Amino acid sequence: MDNKQPKWIKERSKHQDISKSKEIILGSIVATFIALTPFFFSLYKSVPDRKIWSTFLFTYDSKYYESALIMVWTLSGQVIPFILILIWFFTNRHWWYHALLIPIAMYVFQIIETLNSDLYFTDRNLILYLLPLMIIIVPSIYLVRARIFNHINTANKTMQDLEDQLTFRPKTIWGKIKQYF
Repeated sequence: MDNKQPKWIKERSKHQDISKSKEIILGSIVATFIALTPFFFSLYKSVPDRKIWSTFLFTYDSKYYESALIMVWTLSGQVIPFILILIWFFTNRHWWYHALLIPIAMYVFQIIETLNSDLYFTDRNLILYLLPLMIIIVPSIYLVRARIFNHINTANKTMQDLEDQLTFRPKTIWGKIKQYF
C-alpha cells in the first residue's frame, strides 16, 4: 500500500520524521542541562578563595568581593536561574509567558551589576531600570487576561480552545526568537 502513495506524501512524512527526531534531540539536550544545573552551580567550588585568580586563559582580580570564589558563587547564583527562566520562556505555551520577561530582565541587570561590582553594588536601583518594562508588561498581561475571560464567559469556549486560537507556535527556536522582534 505504501507504494501507491504520491511522492509528496512520502517526502512530507520523511520531513516530519526528521523534524521529530530533531525535536527529541533538542529536548534531550535541554532536559540534560536542567538535570545538571546543581552540578553547574557547584562548579564555583573549584575556584580558589583568593583575591587574584590566575589561569592559563586569564587573570581575575576581585576588587569588590576580595575573593574570586565569592564572585563566581554570586555570579553562578544569578546565571543558573537566568538560563532556567530563558528555557522556561522559550518552551512555555501559555498566554502569560511574556510575564517571564520581567525576571529575565531582572537577572540580566543583576548579572551586569555583578560583573561591574567594582563600580556598583548589586541590586542598587534595579527597580528603576525594571520599572519601564513592568509598566508595559504588567498592564498588557492584565488586558490579555481580561479579554480571555470575557471571551470565555461570552462564547462558552474552553481555555484550551482559546489558547489554540491565540497562540502562534513557531516551528523552530529561531522562529520563536524572531517572533519578539
